Amino acid sequence: MRPLGYFVHHQGRGHAERCAALAWALPPERPITIFCARADIFPPLPPQASIITTPSLFEATGAEAPGLADLDTPDTLHCAPVGWPGIREAMGLIAGWFREADPALMVCDVSAEIAQLARICSVPHVKVLQHGDRSDPGHVAAYRGALGLLAPCHEDLAQPDWPGWMRDRIHYAGGLGIAPMPPRAEARARLGIAADDRIALVVSGGGGSGFAQAPISVGARAFPDWQWHSIGHVARDWHATEPGNLIHHGWVDDAPDRIAAADLVIASTGNTTCHQVMAAGVPWIAVPEWRYFDEQHAKARALDAAGVAHVEPHLPSSVHAWRAAVDAVLARHDAARTRALVSPDAAQNAAAWLETLIRRSWGQHASLALVAE
Repeated sequence: MRPLGYFVHHQGRGHAERCAALAWALPPERPITIFCARADIFPPLPPQASIITTPSLFEATGAEAPGLADLDTPDTLHCAPVGWPGIREAMGLIAGWFREADPALMVCDVSAEIAQLARICSVPHVKVLQHGDRSDPGHVAAYRGALGLLAPCHEDLAQPDWPGWMRDRIHYAGGLGIAPMPPRAEARARLGIAADDRIALVVSGGGGSGFAQAPISVGARAFPDWQWHSIGHVARDWHATEPGNLIHHGWVDDAPDRIAAADLVIASTGNTTCHQVMAAGVPWIAVPEWRYFDEQHAKARALDAAGVAHVEPHLPSSVHAWRAAVDAVLARHDAARTRALVSPDAAQNAAAWLETLIRRSWGQHASLALVAE
């Protein structure tokens, strides 16, 4: 079969987890070449998948030309500094692979520049579609030039401002890359949590700087009869006074168990966390963090509109604000509704959609690599 290319952004791990899930769901005879600046963020991959490590497209190394740093960036591009050897190397590796491999398709998760590179090189591409205000010319060009758009969310979480021409190209894959969540009783048994313990879990993810210590401490003081736990990186505050019912675990390997075991989750709106919480059916206070193009704020609005999370603009700053937020989420929580937005077949359905796009695009050439003259 003609190979499939896959660009994976290396911020956080959600992009890599989506890629791995799709790789396992695609036909085993479909070769997959993955381009990413980090190979260590991937879960196990199938035998037909290989990784080409590229330089980062946005992290300077000191070899860049300082006299070109202030050159104006056109509206059709986002991160395209001039005089960066690493960017030339990364783009050259990908373009060279296009020439030699003659791929059936390139999946871009995510980079508008890589998507446009594929189109310029006459390679059909599928663009992963994320939330946020991406109405700028660069994103619009990447979307318009795409064979299809892959949205790693349920259709009920679509942004209302996505126009019809975009919606016509979207395949929704709510839960793509998310492993099945464990049952609550099993998770609690593994963690040694009693059935009647009240557990609040703060999930401080890896895509940014994490939540601050002080407001978490205030939340724990607001509910002294609950056990409060945090996982991930918590930014330390010198003025934080922590109560005895709060434990920070740092980075853990059992995050799914801890989420499934909780009575309440406080987390930002990164895609992996969103879908783990929804799949577990746990009441959720969603606190969006800063991301490019207001991605998490747009996701939070979609979650609120769908009725699957209570959204706060930041961690509550007082005991009474924490109590009000918890009362609000418990009053509106519907576990069946939240679980309905995550499909256990997301990877299989997305892989079948990709294979359909390939067959429709290449016809009798779908399984054949064209021989260069």
